[in-house]
Amino acid sequence: MHRHFLTEAGSAKEPRSSKNALAVAVLALGWAASIGMVQAQGLKLPPGGAGPPPGAPGAPQAPSTGKAAAPFDLTGQWVSLVTRDWQYRMVVPGRGEYQGLPLNLAGKQRADAWDPKVDEKAGNQCAPYGAGVVMLVPERLRIDWLDDETLQVQTDAGMQTRVLRFKPGADATSSPASRQGQSKASWLMHVTSDPGLGGLVVDEGQFGALKITTGNMLAGLLRKNGVAYSEHSDLTEYWDVQQDPVSKKEYLIVTASLRDPDLLNANYNYVATFERESAGSKWDPTPCSLTTAP
Repeated sequence: MHRHFLTEAGSAKEPRSSKNALAVAVLALGWAASIGMVQAQGLKLPPGGAGPPPGAPGAPQAPSTGKAAAPFDLTGQWVSLVTRDWQYRMVVPGRGEYQGLPLNLAGKQRADAWDPKVDEKAGNQCAPYGAGVVMLVPERLRIDWLDDETLQVQTDAGMQTRVLRFKPGADATSSPASRQGQSKASWLMHVTSDPGLGGLVVDEGQFGALKITTGNMLAGLLRKNGVAYSEHSDLTEYWDVQQDPVSKKEYLIVTASLRDPDLLNANYNYVATFERESAGSKWDPTPCSLTTAP
């Protein structure tokens, strides 16, 4: 089965060139540093004081909806760039290939005992495409706004749909667990100030990130060799869009941390990178599979 994700410009067979991989890596590192800055600094205040409090005359007014508050455009089609862990993402890893995964003893024992035929018979072909690691699957994404408070993310690999809600309704635990779980989205904004105005203003070069927290997931597979995460897992993601200043290409960088108190002895942290595509002709919906790559 032929898939059209990129492992180098225009090819699905060879690694992306070192020059392009380095550019993506630099963008990802810059993004990781800026996330730390946002979390550490919060709001940056002018030298003269804090300025008017929120809601006071002259204070900046927050956009009323998630769509209106977006600091960058996520909509459109994106393709995976497989710049790391090629041997686990582009092919089905062999039994016992657990490198890079913080498995505890229970996690290792579960992976060692895994039988794909049992999962197939139970209808669990989509276990490797759950929210915990679906962004690591070599794939294409289609992202669009369902309404002013809801983003939809579709994947062609596994034909999955994530729904990211800026104003969730009922508590996640009140709904049945699902493969993509319940996701709550929010924008992290970096507010800068202009001392000449004497108060807080949002800079025109506004910086922001999309934070997503996901819970209430069904158990899934980290890799197609039985390495699992449990139904008690939760996922935290930070999404950012960066533009290469030379090529002007846009990249979606997803920094994620999966916590599983049952099968992992530490959080499983990873970065997934996507490149924006201008056309949708390479969209290739493919059913879930436990035994074929990707």
